[in-house]
This record gives sequence, structure tokens and C-alpha cells, in this order.
Amino acid sequence: MDITVVLCTYNRCRSLAKALNSVALSTLPQSVEWEVLLVDNNSNDQTREVAAEFCKRYPGRFRYLFERRPGLSYARNAGIREAKGHIIAFMDDDVIVEPTWLQNLTASMHNCEWAGVGGRVFPEWNCPPPQWLLTDQWYALGPLPNFDLGPDARELTQPPFGSNMAFRKRMFEKYGGFRTDLGRRPDSLMSNEDTEFGARLLAAGERLRYEPSAVLYHPVHKDRAEKGYFLSWWFHKGQANIRQCGVRPGTKYRLAGIPLYLLRNLVVWTLKWIVAVDPVRRFSGKLTVWEKAGEILECYRQSLDLRKRSENCSA
Repeated sequence: MDITVVLCTYNRCRSLAKALNSVALSTLPQSVEWEVLLVDNNSNDQTREVAAEFCKRYPGRFRYLFERRPGLSYARNAGIREAKGHIIAFMDDDVIVEPTWLQNLTASMHNCEWAGVGGRVFPEWNCPPPQWLLTDQWYALGPLPNFDLGPDARELTQPPFGSNMAFRKRMFEKYGGFRTDLGRRPDSLMSNEDTEFGARLLAAGERLRYEPSAVLYHPVHKDRAEKGYFLSWWFHKGQANIRQCGVRPGTKYRLAGIPLYLLRNLVVWTLKWIVAVDPVRRFSGKLTVWEKAGEILECYRQSLDLRKRSENCSA
């Protein structure tokens, strides 16, 4: 088997059918053997029935796998273990891929030059973009599906996003899978598991490619275009930042386990948020405050865990 597409899903049976329909129409050379492995992350809707329909309609092309442990990283790692292809591509359960997506994404990976590839992700708005959103700033657009580095293929110096990426299976065997302390869960918007893996490869000297012809479309629904969603996303992003990277090397001074520089950052960005006059810039500053608050909370949580472990060891 040449390629396995791993598609993880949780309670999105309606959008799932559209995503599966789009990837089923993929056009690849007849010499390329490929499959789609649908990983059901403990859904309680009609996901199993949708999967059964596609497995019946396309025998040998679609497979179904159930992963009980909640969390996107658990689901992706289960898919990696069960994948038959030596190239593993990832897509989300609510995207639409172009017929040429899979071929264009993986065409350069049949030799050892590239460890992984990332393609273009275009947001598809199902509602008017909110007026408070800074659409010209990548920072503010973080919660939205958007990965577009232009029309020219080149080597990546930053990790690709999980909704449109592929890696040689050997990379997971060599460097491990996605971190299970990161990644989306039913009760959390925690992220970074995809970019952390890509950053791990780059740090090890592996080469990643940007392939602009591998295009998919990710819907943006009204619930994702609300301020509450953005604030929650950036708060959890702050937590994920600390889990992934930790605090600054050489940090000495802390208060209740929290580095003082994080407290200073929180104060500075809170003042910027409060004094901002333009409402769009004001909300952008508020997003940064929520991110810093997430970083502080994660440091405090880790400090409590360390204290409990120390107490248990000395008891």
C-alpha cells in the first residue's frame, strides 16, 4: 500500500459524509495503491452508519477503526498504527478536498527527499466575516482554518497544519506519534499537537515541503466566528504553548510557580487592551490577554502537580 489517508472524526456525521465523498473522487495513477482509514473517536451519532455505507460502496478503499480514548491525538495515533501505506496523509472530517488533492500532496514523497508535506487550506465562509476580526493579521486568524503561503512550492521552515498534511510513516516510527497531552478533546480546544510534531521533525533536521497545488476547503461556521470562540481558543493555545515549549530557559523568579515575566506580560497586555481606542485593535489585544492567562494557568497547574508528586514521594 502506498498511501493511507487518516481521517479522524467525532460526532460530525453530516459533514463527515461530504468529506468522504470528496476524497472518494480522488484521481491518482492506477499504479498507486491508496486507502482511507476512518477513525471514529467514540462518536455517539450516526458516524458508524456513515462509515459502513462508504465501506460497502467502496470495498477495499475505505476502512473503519474505533478509538475509545477521547482526544484527536489518540485517534491520529491509532490511525498511524493501523495504516497500511508508507505515506500517511491527514484530513479533517469537515473539509472538502479537490480531486487532485491527494495526488498533489503526496507526489513528491515517493522518495526520501521529503519527510512531510503541507498543502493549502482555504477558509470557506458560511457566514459574513465579523467586523471585529483583523483579517490582515495571521495572529488574529489563528482559530480559523487558514494555511496559505502563496502559489509557489518551496521548503517549509514552519510546520504544516493538521487538516492538510502528510508524512512518511517512518517518521512516526523514528520520532514517535502525536503528543496526547496536546490535541483537541470534546471538552477542550487544546491544540498544537500537529505543529509540535512538525517542529520536532524540523528540529531533527528533516525536510518538509510546501505544496500549494494540494488544496482543500475548510468551512467557517457562525459558531467559529464569535468572540467567545476566539477567546476560548487563544486561552487554550496559551496552555498548549507551555505544555509544548515550557517557560523561558534560565527562568529563576516565580510567584506560586508562575514565572514573573509571564505576570509582567499579562499586566502589559491588559493595559494595551484597556487603553486601545479602535475596537478591532482592542479585541486583538484582548485575545493576547487571554493567551497569557492560559500560559499562567498552565504554569500554576504544573506547579501544583509537581508539589503533589513531591509530597507523595516524601510521605
